[in-house]
Amino acid sequence: MKFSLSWLKQHLETEASLEQITAALNTIGLEVEGVEDRGAALAPFRIAHVIEAVQHPNADRLRACQVDVGDGVIRSVVCGAPNARTGMKAVLGLPGAVVPANGMVLKVGEIRGVKSEGMMCSARELGLGEDHDGIIDLPADAPVGEVYARWAGLDEAVVEISVTPNRGDALSIRGIARDLAAAGLGTLKPFAPAPVASVYPSPLRWVLDDAESCPWVVGRAVRGVTNGPSPKWLQDRLVSIGLRPINALVDVTNFFTYDLGRPLHVFDVAKVKGSELSLRRGRDGESFLALNGKDVAVTTEDLVIADAEAVESLAGIMGGEHSGSDEATREVFIECALFDPVRIALSGRRHDLRSDARARFERGIDPALLPAALEAATAMIIELCGGEASEISSAGAEPAWQRQASLRFERIAGLGGSDMDAATAVGILERLGFAPVSQDAEKVTVAVPSWRNDIAGSGKLAQAPTLEAGRAARAAEGCALVEPECDLLEEVLRIQGLDRIPAVSLPVASPVPPASLTPKQSRATLARRVLAARGMLDCVSFGFLDSKVAASFPPLGSAADWTPPAALRLENPIAADLDQMRPTPLASLLQAASRNAARGYSDLGLVELGAAYRDITPEGQLSVVVGLRTGETPRHWAEAARGVDAMDAKGDALAVLAALGVPAAAISVTTDAPGYYHPGRSGVLRQGPKTVLAIFGEIHPKLREEMGISGPAVACEVFLDAVAEPKKRKKAVPELPSFQPLQRDFAFLVDASVPAENLLRAARGAERALITEVALFDRYAGDKLPEGKVSLALQVTLQPREKSLTDAEIEAVGAKIVAAVTKATGATLRG
Repeated sequence: MKFSLSWLKQHLETEASLEQITAALNTIGLEVEGVEDRGAALAPFRIAHVIEAVQHPNADRLRACQVDVGDGVIRSVVCGAPNARTGMKAVLGLPGAVVPANGMVLKVGEIRGVKSEGMMCSARELGLGEDHDGIIDLPADAPVGEVYARWAGLDEAVVEISVTPNRGDALSIRGIARDLAAAGLGTLKPFAPAPVASVYPSPLRWVLDDAESCPWVVGRAVRGVTNGPSPKWLQDRLVSIGLRPINALVDVTNFFTYDLGRPLHVFDVAKVKGSELSLRRGRDGESFLALNGKDVAVTTEDLVIADAEAVESLAGIMGGEHSGSDEATREVFIECALFDPVRIALSGRRHDLRSDARARFERGIDPALLPAALEAATAMIIELCGGEASEISSAGAEPAWQRQASLRFERIAGLGGSDMDAATAVGILERLGFAPVSQDAEKVTVAVPSWRNDIAGSGKLAQAPTLEAGRAARAAEGCALVEPECDLLEEVLRIQGLDRIPAVSLPVASPVPPASLTPKQSRATLARRVLAARGMLDCVSFGFLDSKVAASFPPLGSAADWTPPAALRLENPIAADLDQMRPTPLASLLQAASRNAARGYSDLGLVELGAAYRDITPEGQLSVVVGLRTGETPRHWAEAARGVDAMDAKGDALAVLAALGVPAAAISVTTDAPGYYHPGRSGVLRQGPKTVLAIFGEIHPKLREEMGISGPAVACEVFLDAVAEPKKRKKAVPELPSFQPLQRDFAFLVDASVPAENLLRAARGAERALITEVALFDRYAGDKLPEGKVSLALQVTLQPREKSLTDAEIEAVGAKIVAAVTKATGATLRG
């Protein structure tokens, strides 16, 4: 929200400086985002009188001028402008001035042998327009020596503030002036426009078909107008806040949008078909050309203003080109309506239309201001364009916005932390327009003014029935409603000054601060760091993707005809291809790998810690860390590069589980990985028959092709929620055996279909008191073995603790290992 200081003073009687005003705005909650002071940049530029302008002796296109700036010193200035002449008044920049257009610092110098002690400027050089055909030619009565910006009225500052969504009243200059007056920076001027006499019946009347979306609308016509450029004062007001003047009629509506926060619209009566303007819902197939040049196809959820033939405006958001005013307009009809904020917000978002009117209507405007605003706009149109006014046409009625709110004085100190006394608090509320209804020693009850629809009392809400119905619906759903007492407390605290609220530290719960991360969060971070340390790049991606892509990632154990749950489909996605909550972060990483491969980066590793969504319940959101490798392994001087395989992914998954405290001996491998993995090159890591810890393997070739990945791709998914938290144990003295461990190798002949994991598990359980580790170090399948058989070689580590083992004891342990493996797998020891 922007406003100039002179515009503010049309509503606020004050002697406060710009610095005092901006400081007060910050302390009362209207944060100043910036102050534009054109006068400061133009202060060094003075009005000068050209005493003499003659041809430069050494240049055909230059003129040597003698210039007076009113200080008694005649200066020599070389000028290249074609309109430089004797006797004219111009704008002169003295040495040391900075030219706004290009930042050049003016200095005394010589141009072709003639001294130049300044620069006479064009409008473009001063940043005041695009005219660069010559220097600024001022009227003959311009005072010599005066600062040009001050004389031209360009020295006032423009302030921009940020407005929170609840403060629709602060989107008006009068609302800002009211807050400043309440804060003690002046007096709010009265606003009571005199009624404009009605001369003739209104040529148009309102028909209200949707009272819920528009409870009240008024309007009147003005005939005999002459539309053209608005006067300079009005153009200057609009230009100062960044608006482009169009014509007098349109400029009046823009003026009141900012002045009172009251959007208006004008229709050219000659262009309206029929004698009625209807406020109704849009119909299928209807469209209109908006003032921004965009064709808008309205829907049945939009409120429109239509004549007898077509839609003329999207109500509360933007008017149409067809009925807009121009130089030929002779009779105009002023629209002043009250619209439902929710309807306006949804329509504006639906059609991606942004306007000053929408910004105000969707926050809620003053429901009692309509008659006064219509009178003020009518008077200004007649003043600027001439003409006479018709009778007022209206439909609907002013809604019952009246309500009350109470403030207990003890809450000022108890909740607000302020020592403000009751009289000061009541005085602030009165200056803001809250009229006291009753007061005692404990509390005050006030009538909430019509322009503060953000403060809801126990009575009917502003702009009923829509907001009242919404409040009742929220209450029926069990939603908590904010009490108006907190709103009143906020008002008295901010007007007193938010900077005056003392800073109070939160109480210290414990002398030793608790851990900043929960054990679950710490383990999740550790899992991600393990994969990052193994050469993967950390990624953060969206939690949603295309529903067609999601269909390629069925969860473990799902049916063959699985489809993504409809409950996880987004109703309002940020993009058409991001409409489904993802079933696994692997889908997002594969898309990222595909984009990298398309740009020449096919060998990479990616890791993401994110959520996998199975259903809409909290339990259906799984915490998963996913690692993906594509292309070839990194090249090394001691090892040739090779394509990544399923064992790389298995190693990644086991490394994460080991870091999380899952013992390797407790992990088993099954081959029932989901369908997006290669069926023969993947597996599931389990702890027991039911608990799935991780999935690993090579991505299915068909899916790789669909995702645009040409080379090998492997992945692992570790389900962090399935990993049990380690039990808290007292720190024990570490066991440091005094005896050397010893190793024995065993080679078994076993069916090729038997997993090596079965042999490893059987060997570990043969003698738990002595066996500390069992590892597979060789697998052989060749023509010297029986058909369907393979040779698996195990290395077993024995750790004696009480004494060195004898040969007989070692042989006994070896016999137990062979017997256990044979019993569990049918394997036989090779000779």
